[in-house]
Amino acid sequence: MEEEKIVLICKALSDPNRLHIVQYLTHGELCACNLLERLQITQPTLSHHMKALCEAGLIQGRKEGKWMHYALDCATLREFRAVIDALHCCDASNKNDQCSC
Repeated sequence: MEEEKIVLICKALSDPNRLHIVQYLTHGELCACNLLERLQITQPTLSHHMKALCEAGLIQGRKEGKWMHYALDCATLREFRAVIDALHCCDASNKNDQCSC
């Protein structure tokens, strides 16, 4: 995953409302109307958050009638998880640690 994409994802997830949106969507697709109810925010504020999440590639939207329906982009999440899983910490107190830090 490109560094620029990682930065976009981290910035998108740094907002509590956006993090809540991603967490809500882990249970499946939701209509914007349901997200508005859960977050108790205005429609323009939700649109702002959804734009950031879409630009980061974390969610996908589809229009149905007058409402947008959103779902997670699982491919992007899997890629991002691989980046996070590749991070590890060297424990200086553990002399048996194989880390080359």
